[in-house]
Amino acid sequence: MPNAAPTKLNDDPTKISCAAVISWRLGTPLPTATHGFAALLLKNSPESAFATVEFEQEGAPKRYVFTPRTVSVNEAAALLAELCGSQLAATIDALADLLIAAPSDPHRLSAIVALVKAAHGSNGFIELLGDGQDGEIFLQGWAHDVMPGMARAVTDGDMPSVADTAIAVYARQDIPQGASAFAGLLDPDGPISPGSIEGIVWRGRHGWRHVAVHERKVIAGPLETPGHVRSVLPRVNSTPQALLRLRTAANSFDGTETVSTLPLSVRMGVDSIFQVDGACFLVSGWLLDPDDHVQSVKLRRRHGEARLDDSWSRLERTDVTDAFLDHPAFSRAFDLGGYRHGFVAHARLPDGDPSSALYLELTLRDTRRAFLPLSPLRTSARLAAMRQMQAIDPSDWALQEIIDRQIVPLLCTSERASPTVEAVVDPGPFEATAGPPIVISVGEDDEDGIVPLLALLAIDPETKRAPIALVVPSERFHREAARMGKLAAFYGLSLRLVSAGKAGDACDLLEAGARALSSDTVVLLSGSLVPHTAGWYGKLVATQAALKDCIVSPTLAYEDYSVRWAGSWPTRRYEGYPISAVTGFELTPVSAASLECCVMPRDALVKAGGFAGGYLGSREKGLDLGLRLGRDGVASYWLPSVQMLGPDGTSITGTSAMGALIESIDRKILDARGSAEFAGKENPKEGPRT
Repeated sequence: MPNAAPTKLNDDPTKISCAAVISWRLGTPLPTATHGFAALLLKNSPESAFATVEFEQEGAPKRYVFTPRTVSVNEAAALLAELCGSQLAATIDALADLLIAAPSDPHRLSAIVALVKAAHGSNGFIELLGDGQDGEIFLQGWAHDVMPGMARAVTDGDMPSVADTAIAVYARQDIPQGASAFAGLLDPDGPISPGSIEGIVWRGRHGWRHVAVHERKVIAGPLETPGHVRSVLPRVNSTPQALLRLRTAANSFDGTETVSTLPLSVRMGVDSIFQVDGACFLVSGWLLDPDDHVQSVKLRRRHGEARLDDSWSRLERTDVTDAFLDHPAFSRAFDLGGYRHGFVAHARLPDGDPSSALYLELTLRDTRRAFLPLSPLRTSARLAAMRQMQAIDPSDWALQEIIDRQIVPLLCTSERASPTVEAVVDPGPFEATAGPPIVISVGEDDEDGIVPLLALLAIDPETKRAPIALVVPSERFHREAARMGKLAAFYGLSLRLVSAGKAGDACDLLEAGARALSSDTVVLLSGSLVPHTAGWYGKLVATQAALKDCIVSPTLAYEDYSVRWAGSWPTRRYEGYPISAVTGFELTPVSAASLECCVMPRDALVKAGGFAGGYLGSREKGLDLGLRLGRDGVASYWLPSVQMLGPDGTSITGTSAMGALIESIDRKILDARGSAEFAGKENPKEGPRT
């Protein structure tokens, strides 16, 4: 019978295909047959059943009827052993060749393993399995009939897998005579755990062989495996391709720093690395490579990598120059005036094992690799960006490029963790008072100013009777609770103290405070602001109640009584004017209110998802939410007759120059999110009326 024959299934002329057929002469011919055969037939669907099969061949077609009972692969192997006799091994090898050549399928792979084990049994043992950084699996053991080189293998286990395999052999004295010790590297088609492997099947010199995993096996982790490969590498023999694969595995990251051991003029250091949202990283450091040995620099962890050198920003590092000034190997770079050793890079590692070690990988032009282990600091995108900018001289020519290419993309892609309400304590009769509650953010910089603010609220008859919720970060909650309780009793205020978790700034504190309440309307007030005159609360609340379902904000002024915010105008109209110049204006519709101080529907803030993440300051962060609320149909108004006073914000950012830099970054983030265009358009209804 030929190796391939046209086949008709179930006497259906529309179901004709070409079947792979293997035949052999029976050791003891039967009256009706001289040959046995095995054929691989493809089912159209898992539910389809075989009743008859007809093989076309020279002469008359041969028609066969299937037994009504299906058998397992192991039972089929037993039947083949009975029929094939001494030709069983050759028949099984031929079937395995056909199955391995077909598209990978768990059932086909299981069949290969079962058939080979039935024909040949176990041919040796795997004594060590090592997990690699890139998903490869290192094997050590011994077996008979091992052929060094590259081969296709099938892993034996619950989920069999096909793997390209590099096999090398070496001599050992403690194994059976005629066997060879081997070291192999499996590169499976998909992720697989070394502990799930029960053996492997591959083609040796004289056919398919199965090697079982020893019950007392050793399983090495990703950081231990390179050492095992290096220990055996000097003794093995194989083809150049297989040896190259093993050398590459030996030169993998094992947790140690190897850049400083390179016998080349290459050195590297990392100043800081921040991990944001689990998958985002901001790394800064320096690389000395005057002779251009380095081909690439990657940020890596197990199963994940991101190249840095094709998108990083370089900056001058004279401190690195001074440190290596007396090293002859690096003098060439300094003689040519090269000082751009520093780098800042933003990268994402969405894939990979988050619990695995993080490191930098330098690949040299001669294919060698060197490694630098990293210990990232987990923090928010905002804090990472602030610390990175504070580490750079504001006059550095590279600062703007670092902001545009590294800082802004990091902030734009960062995920925001919504603030949470950790605890609520009522030092005063909060629930017994009427009116929209005043939610006040008490950040770290507001601790000294909160007492004067509460004093002003206590002497204003309107706010003395209003419910007031003070929101503080959870880490300072217990310290503030006792102090606020005394103040509530002293001033006779109806206070509620809210502990906010995951709050990065005043906006997050205000959001947490609003979420901790159940009232329909809330008055948001930054703890850095104080009212210019009494009666502000009643005016804001009455105006918002008359307009319904809107946001109303007062004028915000600096402590020198110059305007800081007077509506969301494209050109920031009236900023710097004395507040007396706008006090007489009438209620004015604006694109977005200032959420540092406003009265608004609480439900609108919650439905909008709160403030957006990624901003460094509060101005654009509040503008972003205000614009989103406007697009959702919540109108905003500016009430010029009410004014609030507050500092210029330099205490938060350190210097006025840093404050301006933060504002420009936030504006770029607003631009990237498409909100700035909306904010920049004149509203035909906008326009102050006197």
